[in-house]
Amino acid sequence: MELRLDFNKPFTILAKTKDISELGWLKSRQAGIGGSDAGAILGINRNKTPFQVYIDKTQEITEIGEQSEAAYWGTELEDMVAKEFTKRTGKRVRRRNAILQSIEHPFMTANLDRKIVGEKALLECKTANTFLSSSWESEEIPASYLAQVMHYLAVTGDKKAYIAVLIGGQKFIYKEIERDQELINIIVAKEKDFWENNVLKRVPPKLDGSDAAERYLKERFKDSTPGTVVNLKSEYKDKIKDYFEIKNTIKSLELQAKEIENNIKFEMGEAEIGYAPDYEINWKSITSNRFDSKRFKAEYPELFKQYLNASSYRKFNIKEVKA
Repeated sequence: MELRLDFNKPFTILAKTKDISELGWLKSRQAGIGGSDAGAILGINRNKTPFQVYIDKTQEITEIGEQSEAAYWGTELEDMVAKEFTKRTGKRVRRRNAILQSIEHPFMTANLDRKIVGEKALLECKTANTFLSSSWESEEIPASYLAQVMHYLAVTGDKKAYIAVLIGGQKFIYKEIERDQELINIIVAKEKDFWENNVLKRVPPKLDGSDAAERYLKERFKDSTPGTVVNLKSEYKDKIKDYFEIKNTIKSLELQAKEIENNIKFEMGEAEIGYAPDYEINWKSITSNRFDSKRFKAEYPELFKQYLNASSYRKFNIKEVKA
């Protein structure tokens, strides 16, 4: 991808985004680490892990995945949040229709929401659901978002950032964030290590419990070799013990949750809606039509066979073996 120098600035133009396709935009994001990746790489993003970032940067992108509701509305409401910021602060903002790439650290890219006109500052626009409102009540910024804006400041060389958030569609907050060079140095070092030692070398970071990790294992080790045996390291004895303890704890907690659910249902009786302080409970009758495959197989066995598709998977199981 051609880089264009933006003279007197610490970044180049990696790609223009005004007319870029969504698939092209996704592929361009693989050219470096973006601001939304920073928190995950630092291990402070509750919704994304380093392993997921690794997969995002290394897997071939051939189609556009389904966008989540949160991501969709975040994009749709971005302009509204930016306009409200201008209304409340008097500061004019403009779009930066480009993906920027740091000259000093080419592995760092930035796709800014807005630039503040007349200031060496940028604006990041967010939306959040009501349950996250407590995260914005103090002067602190949620850690993952702080890492994101510091990443952008590292790329742009700006002195400060503003972050504006619309909470639950009815509460607007904005905050000013000064450049913290010490924090930026930490972020740059972590991202550099991740890019050079994981992404470029195609060495996955430590596996985690994410869906991305599970998909990676399914694709890399799709089939087993019949009769093969491996002796695991001795440390896995304790890991397997922890595995069963966690499984048993989950089962116990699920039973406790089901007990609470059953008591609520008993209290509601035939009512569809129930109320408790701060909560609304729904227990409504729903009618759905499902295909009765068991009956179809019994009545039309030959036709049933014609529509069977063979599929294979690897079943994981652990059992205790007595010496």
